[in-house]
Amino acid sequence: MTDSAAGSSKRPPTAQAFVLAELRRAIIAGEFLPGQPLRQDALAERFGVSRVPLREAFKVLESEGQVHYEPHRGHKVATLSLTDLLEVYRIRQLLEAEAARVALAGKPGNGVLEDLRSAAGEVETASAAGDLLKMTEANRRFHFVLVEAAGMPRLERMIKVLWDATDAYRFVYYGAEANRSRVEQEHALIIEAFAEQNADKLIRLLDEHREHAIEALRTFLDTAPSRAIDRA
Repeated sequence: MTDSAAGSSKRPPTAQAFVLAELRRAIIAGEFLPGQPLRQDALAERFGVSRVPLREAFKVLESEGQVHYEPHRGHKVATLSLTDLLEVYRIRQLLEAEAARVALAGKPGNGVLEDLRSAAGEVETASAAGDLLKMTEANRRFHFVLVEAAGMPRLERMIKVLWDATDAYRFVYYGAEANRSRVEQEHALIIEAFAEQNADKLIRLLDEHREHAIEALRTFLDTAPSRAIDRA
């Protein structure tokens, strides 16, 4: 079992939920690289569980696009091509633009703005500490403040699936200090546009925010298959 899992005071109530949370964390944190095989025996021993909750967790991750199953070979961390990433981000662009417009049309109160600023502060704190996992988690909270403000649960669920499929690559993006600084600056501009209730400006800034991530990931995605290491 991982040290973080063993020391957690908030372990999920079921073995499946626990394994699912730990696998997600490991993928996001880059402990399991894109294309890396996920060995059931080794993982069951690591998490201190049987194969049953592990298989159930794999099913969930497979449905989210984070894990891929190959007959006779087992499960691997999903690998995205640049084409895949562009498709995911294009769909996100359409859905998140709608969420932003609906959120602002509803005249959200100061609570949403305060939540954005709080999440942005967490991103900056994690970035300064070089804690990429916490930065990834805080960044997700920042963006979903906007999505949740739209009050459209189905739309929120669809956007969540898209985010789940690319979290591992977001962690890679944050590996460069220049990228982390850019993220912080862009978050500040996004907050400013939200405070101004300027939907067109907000959507343009969100588009630029995604495009910068795509450009930074192009080289990594072109060589991603060769980076996979069988460490399971």
